[in-house]
Amino acid sequence: MEHILAIISILLIVSIIASKASVRLGVPSLLLFLFIGMLAGSQGLVGMSLHNPKIAQYVGIVALVFILFSGGIETRWESVRPVLGEGIALATLGVLITAALVGLFGVWVFGFSIYEGLLLGSIVSSTDAAAVFSVLRSKHLSLKENITPLLELESGSNDPMAVFLTLSLIAIIQHTTKTAAILPLFFLQMGIGALAGYLIGRGAVVFINRIKLEYDGLYPVLTVSIVLFTYAVASVLQGSGFLAVYVAGLMLGNNNFINRKNIVHFHGGIAWLMQISMFLVLGFLVFPSSLVDVAVPGLIVSVFLVFVARTVSVFITLMPTKFRFNEKAFISWVGLRGSVPIILATFPLLAGVHNAGLIFNIVFFTVITSTLLQGTTISFFAKLFKVDTPLVPKKRYPLEFEQNESISARLIDFMVPYGAWIINRPISDLELPPDSLISLVARGDDFIIPSGKTTIEEGDVLLILVNNDNMQFVQAHLSQPEEPPKTR
Repeated sequence: MEHILAIISILLIVSIIASKASVRLGVPSLLLFLFIGMLAGSQGLVGMSLHNPKIAQYVGIVALVFILFSGGIETRWESVRPVLGEGIALATLGVLITAALVGLFGVWVFGFSIYEGLLLGSIVSSTDAAAVFSVLRSKHLSLKENITPLLELESGSNDPMAVFLTLSLIAIIQHTTKTAAILPLFFLQMGIGALAGYLIGRGAVVFINRIKLEYDGLYPVLTVSIVLFTYAVASVLQGSGFLAVYVAGLMLGNNNFINRKNIVHFHGGIAWLMQISMFLVLGFLVFPSSLVDVAVPGLIVSVFLVFVARTVSVFITLMPTKFRFNEKAFISWVGLRGSVPIILATFPLLAGVHNAGLIFNIVFFTVITSTLLQGTTISFFAKLFKVDTPLVPKKRYPLEFEQNESISARLIDFMVPYGAWIINRPISDLELPPDSLISLVARGDDFIIPSGKTTIEEGDVLLILVNNDNMQFVQAHLSQPEEPPKTR
């Protein structure tokens, strides 16, 4: 037992170090986690063997539940509300178009039956929340208008559609359901999942605020229980458990409750632990030698998925919207595939579907190439398609001011943007000029008179008394994605 614990701890530490190195290398950290799992697997350096897809599936489902909940609780309603319609469209119609195009391509290229091809398309149809969240945040991209909220809303909410399509096609292949029953079943599962997540999320806010626990450390334990309860109840009621936990996270994340900040941070850490664990287990499951045989088919599917299926689905889905051509092109490029397709590829394996092994290996190779190709070039394409918003060049304010200097000041409203470095920092750490003062913080429906220990949260509106000469600097300084160098 102690040997197993030692190996697990070493793998986690190596993965954490790899996450830091990934920023410098420009490689998505999730891809490094996967390679570490492969190196530790049966054909790697450690030789750990995992030949049980059922275990990988269980680990993947639990991990995905907590990742989706964390994504929901960190999503601000104010940011996603303007793109709610577009996000839902991409999460449903966009996934369906992608699945159909890749499925028909699989039938034509590999000789799959129509249902086997559509099964392959369904498995790789959704973008991955963990991959998109981590890549966008590690790249510190500042994107125009509503692009970032749309990408995160889409990736956080499109997994239920992919899961539904995958399970439905397996049932059709095994003759346990009929094609005509899919559409009513879809609305039933999504409706039950959304309703269960909404009701449990709203109830959880009231329950957490009223229970008044003696120990603060019990609040995160309570929310873990709520997450598991939400998924289980929605699934038992034949709804989408994945959609339910995401909606429950949204409800909690956009309401005030006791220990909110600590709970959000706790689930952020749990989400990272789940991501690392999931990718390590999936790395154990694959045999690198088997990927050689599917390298060419996998590369073909990846190229078609990235350059054709994803692009067509985004442009068709966003056709009636106000997004411009260059913005649609960038959105189509940020269609990273991650752990979800690999998890879904274990379902046909366990169900004994014909060509399930080939489909799993193709999906695995497709995920690697998609993440490597798209994840490493997001910053380049953001500049190419002109969707990045460069900040005002850094300049430092003078440390000393003449006592008799005449100061012309004004009050400005500043909304804390997504990804700004000041999030979760106390006001005392912000290094504002001496003649600038944050006099009020508006957070939701609350107004806070701040002190130096007041912590800034995403979406806060700051009322700042600022010198006219420093106004542009203060706005740029507070908007930066990375902490500027210290002046002292």
